[in-house]
Amino acid sequence: MLRKFVRNALERFPTIAQYLRNSRDLLDQRSSAKVTPWGFSLAGHDEMAAGTFEPEETKLVRKLLHDVDVLVNIGANVGYYCCHALSLNKPVIAAEPIARNLHYLLTNLRNNGWAQLAEIFPVALGKKTDILQMWGGGTGASLIKGWASIHESYVTRVPVLSLDRMLGSALKGKKALILVDIEGAELMMLQGATETLQSEPRHIWMMEIAATDHQPAGTTFNPNFAKIFEIFFEHGYRSFTADMKMQEVGKVEIDGIMAHEVRLGTHNFIFR
Repeated sequence: MLRKFVRNALERFPTIAQYLRNSRDLLDQRSSAKVTPWGFSLAGHDEMAAGTFEPEETKLVRKLLHDVDVLVNIGANVGYYCCHALSLNKPVIAAEPIARNLHYLLTNLRNNGWAQLAEIFPVALGKKTDILQMWGGGTGASLIKGWASIHESYVTRVPVLSLDRMLGSALKGKKALILVDIEGAELMMLQGATETLQSEPRHIWMMEIAATDHQPAGTTFNPNFAKIFEIFFEHGYRSFTADMKMQEVGKVEIDGIMAHEVRLGTHNFIFR
């Protein structure tokens, strides 16, 4: 009952809510770094530092990194996967717009001696250059209003670039693993990635695409789900589940998911 009262009060007074969250984030930036099982240090996320965060996905990312020249991390959060790439001597290009996450991302890179091996862009990725509202923070921040039931009072404005503009010619002649975790804004990002999708050598993409989870209130299924796969298929990519099964996901499977007849057990996918 008390929690509900506080929540309602914060929603009625968004300015106070924003002040309290900003204060919390400033205090949170004092988290100390811990040594991970892979030998690098990490601050800002205890589960990541302990090695219990996305264990199957982590193994897969480290395996895929051996096949590429560089990691492009969109929605890099505190730099967990950036640090994995750099520990394997793979340079990094990363985008992260949330101030709290960006603080830890930069701290983790510097603490491990990788400050000159990573290009960091404090932006979100979308169709074109813009300034948009972002709801929420931490690992759940989204450009999609109502995503994962995020309170509408918790909103910030963030700069937006297209992926093509951000990368420019940085990947010319290079093969990248493009890792995307942007909480529902995947189609917006792909609409600004036409050149990247067509570039040679072809990149490997690993992307979180939720079909039914985290959808805004009143929405039971991601309206962009099939379109995201269609864009990759149109550019000659094949899709696989991002797990150790690596099950191919084609049009038949997509139609089955849309009809609620197929469940794959993961919302992470590889396109290559």
